Amino acid sequence: MPSWKRVLLGGSAGAAAVMFLKGKPGAGVILAGIGLATLASEYPEQFEEFRRQLPRYVEQGTYYLETVSRLGERLAVAAQRGSSWYESLVEG
Repeated sequence: MPSWKRVLLGGSAGAAAVMFLKGKPGAGVILAGIGLATLASEYPEQFEEFRRQLPRYVEQGTYYLETVSRLGERLAVAAQRGSSWYESLVEG
């Protein structure tokens, strides 16, 4: 990868992070997009493979979020019941 692309990639990633931290998500998304476009121009085959696998990644991510959500609901129910194991877990 040419050095100017590395600088563009690093600069856009850093600037995007700063914009997100400052509360300007629109600018952060645009700058992150610039970095991703630069990376995609250097590695088009890998990005095509990622794009092809994207539905599977989304499905797996949804499954994990549902599992975590169910676990959180169970912990909330246990906390409402006043379970001693939950209190000992929270207290340390």
